[in-house]
Amino acid sequence: MTVVEDPSVQPTNRNDPKLAPIKGIPVIDVDTHLTEPGDLWTSRAPEKFKDLVPRVALLQEEDFAKRAGWRPRQVHEGGTPAWIVGDDTCIGFAGGASVVNKSNHKVRGSDFIHWPLTDVSPAASLVEPRLALMDDVGVWGQILYPNAVGFGGQGLASVADPELRMLIFTIWNDAMAEMQEQSDGRLMGMGLIPWWDIDLAVKELERCHGMGLKGVNTNADPQNQGFPDLSDKFYSPLWDACEDLDMPVNFHVGASVSQASYHGTAPWPSLNNDARLAIGTCMLYLSNARIMANLIYSGMLDRHKKLKLVSVESGIGWIPFMLTALDYQAEENGVDYLELKPSEYFRRQMYSCFWFEGEGDPNFKWYADQLSPDNIMFESDFPHPTCLYPSPLDGIASVFKDHDVPWEDREKILGGTAARVYNIDMPKTVTH
Repeated sequence: MTVVEDPSVQPTNRNDPKLAPIKGIPVIDVDTHLTEPGDLWTSRAPEKFKDLVPRVALLQEEDFAKRAGWRPRQVHEGGTPAWIVGDDTCIGFAGGASVVNKSNHKVRGSDFIHWPLTDVSPAASLVEPRLALMDDVGVWGQILYPNAVGFGGQGLASVADPELRMLIFTIWNDAMAEMQEQSDGRLMGMGLIPWWDIDLAVKELERCHGMGLKGVNTNADPQNQGFPDLSDKFYSPLWDACEDLDMPVNFHVGASVSQASYHGTAPWPSLNNDARLAIGTCMLYLSNARIMANLIYSGMLDRHKKLKLVSVESGIGWIPFMLTALDYQAEENGVDYLELKPSEYFRRQMYSCFWFEGEGDPNFKWYADQLSPDNIMFESDFPHPTCLYPSPLDGIASVFKDHDVPWEDREKILGGTAARVYNIDMPKTVTH
């Protein structure tokens, strides 16, 4: 069932007294998504690759179902828009990937999954509308992640031609550098790195850094696609380069073929689509607990003490329990090869972000105290289903006020920690 939010609801004016607890703080939203324009790759590809890079084609319903493995719920006039790679590989629906519709109203429910790009807010895919929205809601900067190729680029493993696969990554990175420049540094897309070839990965990391990108995003489970897991010394040159260049590595939930299903096997098959989406989304957040545990227990953080690792779109409420459990189980099971307690690795070099937990959760202050404002950052997840919209900062402003959070901590949580982690030059204050 689709429920449209009250159309009369508008973003809270930044001069509204309810936002006084954060007035003047430059806010960096560390997790948003770009709905890729249909020509993102074709407009930048060399001539011989224009018919091979990701592009949008209209497929008849039966053809789409056969190629994609699922049937669109909505019949699209002229055919279903699909992302096609190579000769004819379908990697997914070329839709809007946004719960904010073209009237800039948020909807609830799962029907948005089948909306074409023309049915969603222009802010989902275009620079100027995105900046205008950010100004409206009081956000100075945003970090962006992809949709079409998978949050970590894992959706391209099926592309057999290594030159084409690499080109798709480099074009994304070029587009993110262009967007960052067009937005005067306010829109910061994370780079994609070719995790299947470490020499190429290091070179592309260096190129991303040279273009001014602020971090990279990667496949969380390459071992499920025939490669070593991330603790293997196969990846050491990449982690060394990330340390040398001070480039954080982001693990967005769903950034592997084993995670990237909103429905998957988590919900019972008897549930309706809306309930399946809700349960699948909740389980997706917790999937990063496994990634965090493996990163810590692998011992790789003893070899790479300056490597910054960010758990993206996973929330923070579960992390204090997980760190307690990891400490306890390390002791109980004789995991004695680590230089530090598991929880100490998190505090030294790991970060996570929150959004709806800051919407009045009475435990939020406790989460922040347990993890430290130096390790947590704000996100809105625009324009995805759980996004805070149209007033993403109302809830956290109220929490800061109700719990008398020190001003220094407010600045860190809303932007200061992100600026430090991602090496972002942001204004010291903003006026609204």
